Amino acid sequence: MQAQNTSSRAQAAATPVPQQDPAGFLRHLYDVAVRNALPIEGLARHLPKPPKGRTLVLGAGKAGGSMAQALEALWPQDAPLSGLVVTRYAHIPPRPEGLAQRLEVVEAAHPVPDAAGLAAAERILALTEGLTADDLVICLISGGGSSLLTLPAEGIDLAEKQRINKALLESGAAIGEMNCVRKHLSRIKGGRLAAACHPAKVVTLTISDVPGDDPSVIASGPTVPDASTCADALAILDRYQIGIPESVRAALQAGELETPKPGDARFEGHEVHLIATPQQSLEAAAAAARAAGIAVHVLSDEMEGESREVGKVHAALARAVARHDQPFAKPCVILSGGETTVTIRPRQPGAAKGRGGRAGEFCLGLAQALQGQEKVWALAADTDGIDGVEDNAGARVSPCTLKRAAELNLRISDHLDRNDAYGYFSALGDLVITGPTHTNVNDFRAILVL
Repeated sequence: MQAQNTSSRAQAAATPVPQQDPAGFLRHLYDVAVRNALPIEGLARHLPKPPKGRTLVLGAGKAGGSMAQALEALWPQDAPLSGLVVTRYAHIPPRPEGLAQRLEVVEAAHPVPDAAGLAAAERILALTEGLTADDLVICLISGGGSSLLTLPAEGIDLAEKQRINKALLESGAAIGEMNCVRKHLSRIKGGRLAAACHPAKVVTLTISDVPGDDPSVIASGPTVPDASTCADALAILDRYQIGIPESVRAALQAGELETPKPGDARFEGHEVHLIATPQQSLEAAAAAARAAGIAVHVLSDEMEGESREVGKVHAALARAVARHDQPFAKPCVILSGGETTVTIRPRQPGAAKGRGGRAGEFCLGLAQALQGQEKVWALAADTDGIDGVEDNAGARVSPCTLKRAAELNLRISDHLDRNDAYGYFSALGDLVITGPTHTNVNDFRAILVL
């Protein structure tokens, strides 16, 4: 107990003081949120017992490497364990000393799939052959699994799947819409992986990166039944004007690419456990802020919408607090999560391509609307450590962001026009760079009003 208290005091002493180091304090809250989402504790709480037969582990997602290592550490050493997990390039964490490797982990591309992901998905589906009712399949699923576990439906090759996926990413479609399409254009997602495991029992251990924590949306739900339809997928493609081959359109119209539905007998006895969620991480960050003597207001872990517009709404709230102590009294921290979207604007001929992701674009919209508001600092970052496809997790905003940008002749409206949050915040030295965090509970946003 004494050692625990000493450790707690040391941690408290290391926490940046909000009034003295606002940026460091916000980064501390982000780090707490990420640590809370690491898989070891959640896996321990929901670990199934070894079966009479064999135990097969299958998985996909940006947290796949750390989830596999956690399972290897927790699974009884005298119980057989084998399987294959696919994660994003450079997302396999260093192996702890003394931890024997019992599972194979391979890497593939995200957010646009590649041949390595296709090969991994083919191997994962092949491993389900010959399973019996005495066997157990543990599926480790986390965000990013949609592109990492790519196995196109009949009539679609990898190049076409890449084109459709890229168009979805740039369309501004919500994650649920994108994954509805992905499920119906796949031979492994939308419950098809679990159906292929029949008659073995399937236990899905998942880290949520989607608003609402719906397992059928996380990584396009490869192990759970799917209530969406071919008609839903076709309507989404048409809504965002994304073209598909006529043969695939005809197959969707005829319902030939339908997914397994709720009530399907092949899912009887299966279990799904959420081992980490966005709300849990926000609550951990909130507890850390309160421990530092700052009031906290958690808006929601399910926020969606255009990133820059969500940023503007947060700015209006922060300005009201800073100027009027309404609706919250200052000092305080405002937290939110979810998954916003970025609609890629058409580029002018000869214009450079913008760089950035949801968190950076949120910060652009926030900074523009804050108008240099005094005593307001903010951080927005993706909990997987990657904002879009860049090397940063997100960005920071301070009361002097616009002033410093003007001194460098940076116009925030220009950067918004070309979706170039990376260029803007890189020039200011305000990118948040963490490297892969080996987990993923989606967007984290924190605004400090002093």
